[in-house]
Amino acid sequence: MAPDARPLLVAKIGGSLHDSPLLARWIEALRAWPHRLTIVAGGGPFANAVRAAQPKLGFDDRTAHAMAVLAMEQYALALGSLHGLDLAATPGEMAELHARGRIAVWRASAMVAAADIAPGWEVTSDSLAAWLARAAGASALLMIKSVDIGADCALRSLVSAGVVDPAFPDYVDGTPVTVAGPRALATAAQALAGGALPGVPVASSTQKIAS
Repeated sequence: MAPDARPLLVAKIGGSLHDSPLLARWIEALRAWPHRLTIVAGGGPFANAVRAAQPKLGFDDRTAHAMAVLAMEQYALALGSLHGLDLAATPGEMAELHARGRIAVWRASAMVAAADIAPGWEVTSDSLAAWLARAAGASALLMIKSVDIGADCALRSLVSAGVVDPAFPDYVDGTPVTVAGPRALATAAQALAGGALPGVPVASSTQKIAS
């Protein structure tokens, strides 16, 4: 099989959207993307449960990290069930879904466990989405958040504002990043259908990545 030359978009859906009416609207908007798409789920309430349990039970950060990655899988399973999406745990499974014109929702635990990723709460699903985008050779990373950001925002500014985790800039490593908050949703489907990204490009990112 020849390599798929269509642009690959990795879209991270923030866990804070798990109980928001905007979640379903974002999923529908993402369906308009005409090329390859992999969705990365945040940890949502499942990761919050790990955070709450750690000081009570006393397990170490390595264990908490592994549990938080499994929390991402729980959210991914929920998205698959609620929105009829297909899950993929390996690059091969993602490629198979993309070849059939399907969206892939990442089951993160197997790939993360095999990767050289430092465990700890400074590396959350934000950084893991950036890691996947870089590893997969994605054309862009779309971070769908529950807050809007201003124009001319740099990666480090996102960290200081608490929009992404502290390790995020290191894992981006040159991947174009766009952050989309609630204001971007109104025109998101139209933008995505045309190969553009809704939201605010970060640093040297560009909105138009495909024609």
